[in-house]
Amino acid sequence: MRLSDNPLQRFSHGFFSPFRAFGFIRQHARLYPYIIIPFLINLVVFSLAAYLGLWFFQEVVVQHIPQGDAWYWIFLRYLLWLVAILLTTILTFFSFAALGSLIASPFNDILSERTEEILAGQTRGEPFVFRVFLKDMRRILADESKKILLFILGMALIFLLNLLPGLGSLLYAVLSVCWTIFFLVVEYTGYVFGRKHMDFRTQRRFIFSRKSLFLGFGSGQLLLMAVPFLQFCSIPLGVVAATRLWHENTETAAANPAETGPALQPF
Repeated sequence: MRLSDNPLQRFSHGFFSPFRAFGFIRQHARLYPYIIIPFLINLVVFSLAAYLGLWFFQEVVVQHIPQGDAWYWIFLRYLLWLVAILLTTILTFFSFAALGSLIASPFNDILSERTEEILAGQTRGEPFVFRVFLKDMRRILADESKKILLFILGMALIFLLNLLPGLGSLLYAVLSVCWTIFFLVVEYTGYVFGRKHMDFRTQRRFIFSRKSLFLGFGSGQLLLMAVPFLQFCSIPLGVVAATRLWHENTETAAANPAETGPALQPF
């Protein structure tokens, strides 16, 4: 698929790619087995994250909200309630995004591989071998753990902005969203790069040579993960969408290497 050089068109194509993955999956029933397990994992992880978020809000945050009868105390209390709800929601959401991706990562890798086989026109995949699955799972979990730790470290540093007076909370809200979008792009495109033994520098060049496209993808995936009930299937949709974007752009790069960014070579 050839995209225009118009950044808005490329952003739009990337933004709606996770939503278009619904139709792609519906047309290819062979992907269903690789979606059911991640779906159940996401359901459990999100339910646990929501429960812990509510507990944290009720047992920890509410206890530190000041009380008083004066008008300014009432105003401050409502303001702090709003900030507390926002922070609890963000922490719950980020913990779901990180932990859900980590636990489901071995199945997501298989889903990405099967999606690529369909896109390449292959009608049969390799048979499932549990020993091979365990070997790949160790590699995938090691890679995912590194990415999750980097994501958490970045979020922790950004969280310190709340200590700044004035615009600290606003900066935190903006930068945390930007950092999450970048993490989602790296996370979901990473299954293809890891499987093809390409390093992060190659992945980064691939992403930043197509900034509008992957900014749209990360934004669309973030929105999908924020919609109630769609969170449970957001991770498989992101995997399929990112694999399709990879396939589209590598095909285009092979046909027009001078127009579409750097070539991709395994290290």
